[in-house]
Amino acid sequence: MAHLLVVEDDDTIGRALRSSLAVHGHDVVWCATGRDALEAGRVGVFDLVLLDLGLPDADGIDVCRDLRLTQPGAVLVMLTARDAEMDVIIGLEAGADDYLTKPVGLAELHARIYAHLRRVDTTLRSEPDDGDATAAVIGDLVIDLSARRVLAAGKEMPLRAKEFELLARLAAQPSAAVSRETLMTEVWDEHWHGSTKTLDVHIAALRRHLADLPVGTARPRITTLRGHGYRLDPPEPA
Repeated sequence: MAHLLVVEDDDTIGRALRSSLAVHGHDVVWCATGRDALEAGRVGVFDLVLLDLGLPDADGIDVCRDLRLTQPGAVLVMLTARDAEMDVIIGLEAGADDYLTKPVGLAELHARIYAHLRRVDTTLRSEPDDGDATAAVIGDLVIDLSARRVLAAGKEMPLRAKEFELLARLAAQPSAAVSRETLMTEVWDEHWHGSTKTLDVHIAALRRHLADLPVGTARPRITTLRGHGYRLDPPEPA
């Protein structure tokens, strides 16, 4: 059972979401305002947050940023009527991992939530075989798959859920080209039909994290392969 936070100001939609998600076995906290959502984020720990951006008392983007700080391990999914690409990019840069554009069918919503929770659950709960690697080491970066964290020169990088999964996927094949289609399928959803701009936003965030590492850190580089995808290259020789 997953612990979900639903932030939706429309009473009819909020009740329907809470009821439908509960039927699927989730423990759901429903908040109708940004203020209540932020308070819930301060006192609880959630596996996934479903956030409507059109809130009556706060800008949904600001709520998204604050929830990302209090819920660093949660998958944050925006539910929004703002379907312009720039609005989506702003939301993703504010800390969201995914977005769904209203109106959205319950079947699609449940499928997307299940896909996110399954990926997190598989990484956290699976026991690797004796011959399986539980960490990848590239330069001074240690990607700990079992603990879902990345250490750089002994200090943990503050990665969001999808940033970790994206870096881990690239690190699984260092120096190898990985297509955009492969990354979208394996890190997001094989049935994803939204803008793939989310991939570019998360790549940009990873590059910022790497650039922020202390001088002298042997950091890998994410190389863009135009028309194809990305490649994680080892640090350049000193």
